[in-house]
Amino acid sequence: MVYLFWLSVSLIIYSYFIYPVLLIIFSVLKQTICDIQHLIVKQQPPLNHTGLLPNVSIIVAAYNESACIEERVRNLLALDYPVEKLTIHIGSDGSSDNTAEMLNRFNEKNYHVHIFEVNRGKMSVLNDLIEQSQDDILIMSDANTHFNRDVVYKLVRHFNDEKVGAVCGELHLVDAQSGDNKDSVYWRYEQILKFHESRLGALLGANGGIYAMRKALFKPLAANTIIDDFQIVMNISKDKYKTMYDPEAIAIEEVAPDLCSEEARRVRIGLGNYQAFFNMGWALNPLLGWRFLAYLSHKVCRWFVPHLMIGAFISNCLLLNQVTYQISFVGQVTFYLIAYYGIKRQKSDKKVNPLVGLIAFFVSMNIALFKGFIRYFNSNIQGTWERTTR
Repeated sequence: MVYLFWLSVSLIIYSYFIYPVLLIIFSVLKQTICDIQHLIVKQQPPLNHTGLLPNVSIIVAAYNESACIEERVRNLLALDYPVEKLTIHIGSDGSSDNTAEMLNRFNEKNYHVHIFEVNRGKMSVLNDLIEQSQDDILIMSDANTHFNRDVVYKLVRHFNDEKVGAVCGELHLVDAQSGDNKDSVYWRYEQILKFHESRLGALLGANGGIYAMRKALFKPLAANTIIDDFQIVMNISKDKYKTMYDPEAIAIEEVAPDLCSEEARRVRIGLGNYQAFFNMGWALNPLLGWRFLAYLSHKVCRWFVPHLMIGAFISNCLLLNQVTYQISFVGQVTFYLIAYYGIKRQKSDKKVNPLVGLIAFFVSMNIALFKGFIRYFNSNIQGTWERTTR
C-alpha cells in the first residue's frame, strides 16, 4: 500500500508540475541554441521564394447549429484572404432543426454546402468533405467558432516549410452573455504547454476549432471517432511531419453556459481520450523522443489521474496507523471538501475564491474523465453527435 500511495501521488505531481518545468527548461535551451546558431552560422529559416499564396479549403461539420451557423458563415466569408484562393465547405449532418435551410441562404462562388440527410456523426462528414475538397491546405473548424480576419494568413505561412504537416491555432474562450474572456488558469496553462511542446517538435493534437493541415497527409478515421482533432494531427506526426502551434492565429468560442453542459462535454472528451489511447499504441514508442515523453507525461498520465486519485485515497485509508498518512488523509479529505463546496456554489451560479474554483475544476474534470472511462468499457461507442452548447 505504501508503494501504491507514493506512486499515485508522484505521478500526479509529475504530470501537473514536474513535467511542465522540465518542458519549459528544455524548450528554452533549444531556443537559445537555435538563436546562437543563427548568430554564428547565419542560418536562415525557410523562405517562400515564389511569393504565392496556397489555395485553402475551410472544412466545417455542423449538426443542429441554427443558433450560430448563420453568423459563422458570415464570419468565414469575411476572412482576409483572396477569395479566389479560399473555398468554404460546410456539411449539415442530418440536422433536425433549420441548420440546412440557413446554410442554403448563402450563394457565394467560393461557398459550398453539403446537406446530408442521415445523421452519421462528425467524423463521417469530415471524411466526406475532405475527400471532396480540391485544395492542398485544409483549415478545420467548428460551427460555433469565430475566426479573427487574418487567421488564414497566420496558419498557412508555416507551410512554406515542406516539413510542416499541421499547424494548431489558439482558441480563446469567452462568456456568451458578457463577451468577456473566460480563459481559465487551466486553459492558459495548457496553452503554455502547447507552445513549448511545439518548440521541441512534440505538439500533441490540436484545438478542434482552429487548425490547418496538408490534405495529402490526412488519413480517414473510423466513423465512431470522438476526438478527431487529436487523432488526425497525431497521425500526421506519426508520418514524421512537424506539427506546430501558432498563438497568433486566434479563434474565439463561447464557453458552456452552465456546468451541466460543460460536464457532458468533458465526459464525451474523456470517452474519446481512452478511445485514442487504445487506438494509438504506436505513440508509446520511446524512440519517438520528445513526442513520446510529451504524450506519456501530458496525455497518458493525465488520462489516468482519476485512477491515481482513487488509488492514493484507498491506499491512504489502509495506512492510517502511521502519523504521516493520518496527515495526508486529512489533507485529501480537506481537498475534496473544498472541491465539493466549490462545485455546489458554481452550480448555484455563485462566485467562489479563485483557488477554490481551481480545486473544484480539477476534481470535476477528473470525475468527468472517469465517467468517460466507464462509458468506454460499458457502451457501444457511436460517432453520432451528442451536442452540447459549447
